[in-house]
This record gives sequence, structure tokens and C-alpha cells, in this order.
Amino acid sequence: MDWQELTDLTQGRPFTVERVRLAGSGVVIEGQFEPPQLAQLSADDQVFVAAFVRSHGSIKEMERIFGVSYPTIKSRLNRIAEQLDFVDTDPAPTGADVVDRLRRGEISVQEALAELEGSR
Repeated sequence: MDWQELTDLTQGRPFTVERVRLAGSGVVIEGQFEPPQLAQLSADDQVFVAAFVRSHGSIKEMERIFGVSYPTIKSRLNRIAEQLDFVDTDPAPTGADVVDRLRRGEISVQEALAELEGSR
């Protein structure tokens, strides 16, 4: 069974995978595994995301591929984005990070205190 069949079968309802077999090795792992977020999207949304990546994020190209307007593409991207969790690419520094930078002389004591007070 491939992801398309699984997506059709689950009809967008949440599911967990309880058994994974590693191809070629016969090794089986059992437990409760949540599928990747992209695999949890509908089949149509998965195709849309793949097309968006292949078009290098060009909305103009997406308009051409799908034959729809800019607002339609943007609306669909926003709807899909609401279904996905994003990783914080700029997390606040931890106390240990601040102390390390202070020790290396990258920041002053006053800057370190300001950062530590700001993270509370």
C-alpha cells in the first residue's frame, strides 16, 4: 500500500502507524508512529505541495499548472499552511547560550543580563 492509498482509505482522519518494515532487510519495528505531516494532507494537497516545490515556489507557474488565479493559489497555500506545524528557525537563546557567549567575550555583562531578563 502506498501513501496515496492510505490517504484515500483514511479520508483525512488522523491515524497512527503501528508496524514498519525496513525494505530489503526484513527488520520490523512495532510501536505507535505518527506519519509525517505531509503524508497526513489529502492526496490533492500532497500533489499541490509537490507541484509548488517543483516549481520552486513560483506562484505564476502554479497558476499556469493548475489554471487558476493568484488569489486561489494563495488561499490554498494558506489553508495547507494552517495544517502544518513549523519549526522555529530563530528560537530565543537559552541561559546557557547567553553565558557561553559572555564567556567567549561576544557580549558584555549588561547585554547578557538584558537578554536573560528579556527571555523571562
